Amino acid sequence: MTGMIPVAESMGVKVHCPREGRFSLFNSPYPGHRLKSGVDVYPSLIFGGEAPSPVEGEVLKIRRVKAPRGRGFIDAGYDVVTLLRPSDNPGVVVKLLHVDTRLSTGDHVDLGEDMGLLLRSGYYGWGTSPHIHLEVREPSDPLRARGGHTIHVLPGFADAEPVEEIAGEVVWTQPEYALMRLSSRGVGLTGELEGEPGVVDGGIPYYGWLGFHTERPTVGTVKLLGQPIADVKEVKDRAAIAETRGFSFTLDREPLLGLSLYMTPMPEPIVKILPRKIGGLGLSPGDAVSVELRV
Repeated sequence: MTGMIPVAESMGVKVHCPREGRFSLFNSPYPGHRLKSGVDVYPSLIFGGEAPSPVEGEVLKIRRVKAPRGRGFIDAGYDVVTLLRPSDNPGVVVKLLHVDTRLSTGDHVDLGEDMGLLLRSGYYGWGTSPHIHLEVREPSDPLRARGGHTIHVLPGFADAEPVEEIAGEVVWTQPEYALMRLSSRGVGLTGELEGEPGVVDGGIPYYGWLGFHTERPTVGTVKLLGQPIADVKEVKDRAAIAETRGFSFTLDREPLLGLSLYMTPMPEPIVKILPRKIGGLGLSPGDAVSVELRV
């Protein structure tokens, strides 16, 4: 696959995302995301789609592992862990999850090369999109859920003015959710932290916390549409981790489970709209929609 864009870095290892894809550091309850040591790359809208490698390197190990059963959906019945020795820094290991890797130990994988198929893992929620989970690890500790190196979004991704509305066009629908392309520019849904603009990253408000990417993070209050939605508890590099306040979203006055938020390599921000129950949105591609924030 061509068109791989560098979006993040850890220990000298550049992480890439397809030009038309999405990526997130905080949109998951998995411990590594709260610790800012995991990044998810979303290269495709469908399970069973192609999984382009987000890094270049040598395959060290492939392990099929037992996964829990899917809650509200049919899962693959297993998950797969793939370990790579990255060409950028052979002294560390890259751990990849959720790809049914067709490569073999010792193979060299190029950046963007098709590694295999995107799995629907039992570790997912029913609204989770297909993605590649990536961590940068020490060779002596490659597999645990915790212990990865901190991942940093590359400079420039938080440069955007706060949005004045959450509105745009529906570009994808399925019973579990709809994807909306925002009418605003930027790489994600933008807000502000103590007057500094930035991008909200995470599942809000249903995870109870969020990440906020900004060039000048600080302890304070994250605002969206001028309304306070979260209080920063920790600052890490160009990001802040915040506990959400009491707020909700509605679509045509109907309550939503929330919004699932990402960043995009190109300035065409995408927001996932999650209903309270599967099939509860009634939207079609091309629909113009507006989501209301209630605090």
